[in-house]
Amino acid sequence: MGFRTGIVGMPNVGKSTLFNALTRTAAAQAANFPFCTIEPNVGEVSVPDKRLYRLAEIARSKEIIPARLTFVDIAGLVKGASKGEGLGNQFLANIREVDAIAHVLRCFEDDDVTHVDGRVDPVADAETIETELMLADLESIERRMQNLTRKIKGGDKEAVSQARLLEAAKNALEAGKPARTVEVDADDMKAWRMLQLLTAKPVLFVCNVEEENAAAGNAHSASVAEMAAAQGAGCVIISAAIEEEISQLEDDERQEFLSELGLEQAGLDRLISAGYELLGLKTYFTVGPKEARAWTIRADTTAPQAAGVIHGDFERGFIRAETIAYDDFVSLGGEQAAKEAGKMRAEGKSYKVVDGDVLHFLFNT
Repeated sequence: MGFRTGIVGMPNVGKSTLFNALTRTAAAQAANFPFCTIEPNVGEVSVPDKRLYRLAEIARSKEIIPARLTFVDIAGLVKGASKGEGLGNQFLANIREVDAIAHVLRCFEDDDVTHVDGRVDPVADAETIETELMLADLESIERRMQNLTRKIKGGDKEAVSQARLLEAAKNALEAGKPARTVEVDADDMKAWRMLQLLTAKPVLFVCNVEEENAAAGNAHSASVAEMAAAQGAGCVIISAAIEEEISQLEDDERQEFLSELGLEQAGLDRLISAGYELLGLKTYFTVGPKEARAWTIRADTTAPQAAGVIHGDFERGFIRAETIAYDDFVSLGGEQAAKEAGKMRAEGKSYKVVDGDVLHFLFNT
């Protein structure tokens, strides 16, 4: 199960610079002019998790495979994007395909980097893009409602349910609120996600600050944090310039550089942690002499669904999951010792996987 986070923002806020640093590539052209990113760049990063390396050490695994998170660098949005301004339609389509939005906001002063509106106001930038996404959602809802009319008259239950959800989203948008503020029942969640509304996606505000403000932020990032808290959104402070520098360093040099700046973690680690929390993601592990591997799942994922992340056949033929809690695996020194101590459990189809579980699946072929 891959999770995709779209990096969005106004032109020249540091999106592509951040993308380059996060994915340790130069795939995205970072240039001081609008729309230098036209086709979305896609990059995968390893999710840092010290637990995986501890498990591999105990099991003497030959290979270590971290979980992966996909970042999509989407071109800069401008006012009027919902009407096609600045290649807006293409960019909005790219946003529709991601699970969450990392909204990069310019929180730094630099006369050498032009702002498309000639000022530095991250809250206003956020409102501009949110407005464009809301307008695009309203237009999409109107079209869909028209297409559902005939099906509803014919008594199509799925169409009736879809129209009900679209109406709830429309009411929120017309009240000036994004679709993610709509309370959706668990039974409707799958259908809600299939609507692919832009403003229904979780948002993480990424404050791009100057190097000297990377640890504590500045007045601009403080205003963003206040806005995020009011919206129930995530917020993280990053200096794209620093991330670009450390992406070129070796591990030991990187940690020394971060310490000098008063930072405990690289921006990537903090961004991923915030993203996991935003999406409600968890990690489980499979461990053996061949490999130790981390797998990403959503909260409330059942054992068969977790098995399906590895392979669809595992879910279809699921029998049970042999489960050891991470702390038990580590404190007792491995699978066999945990089993002898009675810490290995046999869990069935209704078991909801806990973050850190070490799992072994049994299934019928």
